[in-house]
Amino acid sequence: MAEVAKLKTPDGKELDLPIVEGTERERALDISKLRSSADLITLDEGYVNTGSCTSAITFLDGEKGILRYRGYPIEQLAQQCHFMEVCYLLIYGELPTHEQFENFSRTLRRHTLLHEDMRLFYDGFPRDAHPMAILGSVVGAMSTFYQDSLDPHDPDQVDISIVRLLAKLPTIAAFAYKKSVGQPYVYPSNDLSYCANFLRMMFAVPSEPYEVDPDFVSALNLLLIVHADHEQNCSTSTVRMVGSSLANLFASISAGISALWGPLHGGANEACVQMLEQIRRDGSNVKKYVDMAKDKHNNFRLMGFGHRVYKNFDPRAKIIKAACDKVLAKQKVRDPIFDVAVELERVALSDPYFIERKLYPNVDFYSGVIYRAIGIPLQMFTVLFAIGRLPGWIAHWVEMHASPTTKICRPRQIYIGPTERPFLPMDKR
Repeated sequence: MAEVAKLKTPDGKELDLPIVEGTERERALDISKLRSSADLITLDEGYVNTGSCTSAITFLDGEKGILRYRGYPIEQLAQQCHFMEVCYLLIYGELPTHEQFENFSRTLRRHTLLHEDMRLFYDGFPRDAHPMAILGSVVGAMSTFYQDSLDPHDPDQVDISIVRLLAKLPTIAAFAYKKSVGQPYVYPSNDLSYCANFLRMMFAVPSEPYEVDPDFVSALNLLLIVHADHEQNCSTSTVRMVGSSLANLFASISAGISALWGPLHGGANEACVQMLEQIRRDGSNVKKYVDMAKDKHNNFRLMGFGHRVYKNFDPRAKIIKAACDKVLAKQKVRDPIFDVAVELERVALSDPYFIERKLYPNVDFYSGVIYRAIGIPLQMFTVLFAIGRLPGWIAHWVEMHASPTTKICRPRQIYIGPTERPFLPMDKR
């Protein structure tokens, strides 16, 4: 017999709430019939205690520091996989065979170019436009160029939309950067890997040769993998919510990009480097800022430390720390903010205040430092996050549409405004 929880309402009703258990022994109260049975809803600001769906994509245990994609530990995937393999795994449910991987990669390479008319969009943006604004706008506009693939119920149309998004997002992003620095757009080179191609489009110019640094490619591949999915975060939930209205994949992903832009979500690594720069300008006095962070009467907070979900060390941070050290070791001219970062890391890993509160460096801390070392400009940090998170967004959108229990998202509320009152004509107000 299914396990249930008993709920007694103020008017004396007793309800049985079924307990749902996931494959990793996560437990939830099924309250789907609460309103119809008892005329009650739950109130949960930010949905921090509310499960919006069941999902087979990502498992996350913040207490134990566990992250798995489709059952595979993130540590194993990051060490042994190409980002394209992880994309395939998240979207289609299994790691690809060699033949599947080759076919998938070949198909993506055939769709890296943008429609030439899409380049005209870039002429309409100010030079100082934030690349995330450009990214969201151009992705949303893809629905006007690819009207043959907007039906979420047609598997063939969904498949080609997936390919177009994965293939073209790095091109869209690199063009946004070239626009900001006034350089010619560099077209994709389809003989390169996904990450190498992106770095070439970012940093090459037509007037001189450009060689992609293999260590930078490796570091970027790692960063994209660890960012590829993270359960029901703000942007992923946004993609699901928008998609639940039967909005096409391009529109749903554009909405996810907008959600990711916020400094409390994808913009956190950008905020982290801004903080390091602030400390550097103030004489690199790390102790001063650590003391400010410890002072409960001071509003200053150290960016890149601790995590809302992980109450242990962020497993993604463990993975990319080695890549961070390797990239920093290659720097011929030492960037002074890297010294600030190294000192902050030392303090966080040795100071009892940080250890007791488990305020370890998180993925945003290390990823921001790596992006800076590679030469990625600050405003592009969140764009790189979006490229990495894209397969996760797609996987959740596809999973939602495949579920027979999916409904259009429509949260309830508790109204706290004025009760009914009489209307007064303007001359009597």
